[in-house]
Amino acid sequence: MAAYRIELTPDDNDTIMATCPAMPGVVSFGDDEAAALRHAGLAIEERIAALIHDGQDIPSPDGEGAAGPVAFTSLLVDLKADLYRASRAAGVTRAELVRRLGWNRNSVDRLFDLNHASRLKQIEAAMLAIGFRVNARLVRVAEPA
Repeated sequence: MAAYRIELTPDDNDTIMATCPAMPGVVSFGDDEAAALRHAGLAIEERIAALIHDGQDIPSPDGEGAAGPVAFTSLLVDLKADLYRASRAAGVTRAELVRRLGWNRNSVDRLFDLNHASRLKQIEAAMLAIGFRVNARLVRVAEPA
């Protein structure tokens, strides 16, 4: 899960406003800090989806090891965002990815749709087709209960 730094500000209606400096335009609210951070993670995911749809660059996560509050995106969103970044960096269009994979266009488009539950096997195949490999690692975030 990617971590993005979040700025929390008390709002005038007893809620907490969360903004993400790395993602201008991301603003969310919560009744408490935990809710504000959860909502910020969802708002970041929506912003990433909009950036992909518009063909724009996705800012890199900036919260790994941050001292302040961070919001997390889901692993599937991270993988799809990484695939999007990697394909853009490699200059591989979706049409070229269709050709390299031998898939239909709809199957490739779903890899970039954050609302579609793509299979890891498909994401790995697309990454390999543009010269990348998925590397997963575990990070302890809290002691077990």
